[in-house]
Amino acid sequence: MQLYFKENQLNNFSSTFFLFYDLFQLGALLYLTGGVTNPFAILLVIPAIVSSTLLTLRSTLNLSILTIIILIFLTIYYEPLPHSESLHFHVPDYYLYAIPSAIIIGLIFLTYFGFRFGAESRKRTEALNKLELILAKEHELESIGVQAAAAAHSLGTPLSTITLIVKELDKEIGSNPKYKKDINLLLSQTKRCSDILKNLSQDQLQEDNFLKDIKIEDLLSEIVRSFNEISEKKILLLTQKNKTNPQIERTLEITYGLRNFIGNAVKYGNSFVEINLESNNKITEVRVSDDGPGFSEDITDVLGEPYIRSKDKIISSKSGLGLGTFIGKTLLERMKAKVEFAKNPKTNGAMVIVRWNTNDLLSI
Repeated sequence: MQLYFKENQLNNFSSTFFLFYDLFQLGALLYLTGGVTNPFAILLVIPAIVSSTLLTLRSTLNLSILTIIILIFLTIYYEPLPHSESLHFHVPDYYLYAIPSAIIIGLIFLTYFGFRFGAESRKRTEALNKLELILAKEHELESIGVQAAAAAHSLGTPLSTITLIVKELDKEIGSNPKYKKDINLLLSQTKRCSDILKNLSQDQLQEDNFLKDIKIEDLLSEIVRSFNEISEKKILLLTQKNKTNPQIERTLEITYGLRNFIGNAVKYGNSFVEINLESNNKITEVRVSDDGPGFSEDITDVLGEPYIRSKDKIISSKSGLGLGTFIGKTLLERMKAKVEFAKNPKTNGAMVIVRWNTNDLLSI
């Protein structure tokens, strides 16, 4: 493989082929050297275990079945283990049959856990890739805003030149009915272009100020307002215990994470969503709760993990695969937050608690 196989990466078929080859080769060697009485017979389980962690379930099953067949064959048919004339290695039948039985049990155990852990690792990797994709899209939107401002600045000069020429034409031939209508149209359109470029520049200035620093109460207010525009449910932001109201850097992670959990509350709540902001010198806490069905008991212990689904029909009919919760939790934890999931004591709905040490939040 190292010397002659030049592919950069092995695909599933090629990997399975090489593992089958290794299995047949080892089986042939063991046939010539004592079968299952050879202590190296344990090596037969390696191809299936490697497959279980990296390859498909079908490949793993095929390799496991072939391994079991080879073990049974080597128990019945094999050449004696090479030995000197004075030494004859012999084991009773019950011990002979116990060797492949033990290896098969080990094979099943190891391949099951290998496949289970490998599948979970692949799911988490896929979820993290989607998280990075979301962040990349958010950064791309930011860069588009910067490019729009640059375009507005660059187009300002030629537009001013066009406007000046049109005004001069208006003075020269504006009294001519044949050209009056066209000149007025040019004037109105250049003014419209100027207004558009002006708005782009102003929006970018506002966005720059918005992205630098913002009070956490203002950040939550803006998120709440955005949901009020698209939802008829009552969304309350309670800030009576917000004593310090820390000013933080507006990061994509915090904005997306909070927006995700507030959006989930709006989605699952029946009539209202309540957001409590509490802050002091020690902690800053955001509690998002709703009056919906709450978290199902069968997924309580795995909330925040990707690719989970509740058995509750009401909840599962609205939910996805848990990616949104996983992404929101992961992003906030990157920003030094602790995320907890609980039951709203007032309504038995869902409650998400996002908590920072205030000093950690200010240092982000």
